[in-house]
Amino acid sequence: MFTEFELAYHNQFHKAFGTSEQIIMAQQLWLNTLCDISPQRLVMGARRAIKDSEYLPTLHSIRKYCDPTPEELGIPDAHAAYVEACRAASPKIEQKWTHPIVYWAGHESDWFFLASNSEAKAFPVYQRNFEILINRLLEGETLELPAHKAIPASISKPLSKEEQRKHMKEMREQLDI
Repeated sequence: MFTEFELAYHNQFHKAFGTSEQIIMAQQLWLNTLCDISPQRLVMGARRAIKDSEYLPTLHSIRKYCDPTPEELGIPDAHAAYVEACRAASPKIEQKWTHPIVYWAGHESDWFFLASNSEAKAFPVYQRNFEILINRLLEGETLELPAHKAIPASISKPLSKEEQRKHMKEMREQLDI
């Protein structure tokens, strides 16, 4: 990572790390601070930083570059997710979602609110909830769809008036015993 930074940010790199001792100390600090991130993710993050920033990244910013993008997690962009949520039929839980975050952002935005307001009003609310959920996901929280409610094994039918009377009579007789 440091070699790639030196090649990409030559003057900035040598100004920040002027001596070989400074490079070694920086490498030790970065190693201790980034040890929870896999080497593959670090290389990917360093290359993303080189592509996106004209300045040498800081230790803090490299952690952000190492976070997976929503696309890497299989999550659509906010507007595509909003359209999917708005077009989903009811009951919402029974629909096939591209990712659980699409369902939860709709749930948090209120399905009725999404259905009864224009996109200009509803999309910013959905987008805010979507971004909050993305951040929760990136922090390690797992988002799953809620479980379907089970259908009872047998569906009871209301008793007729005569059956109700008979049942009440039986209950009264049992209480007298």
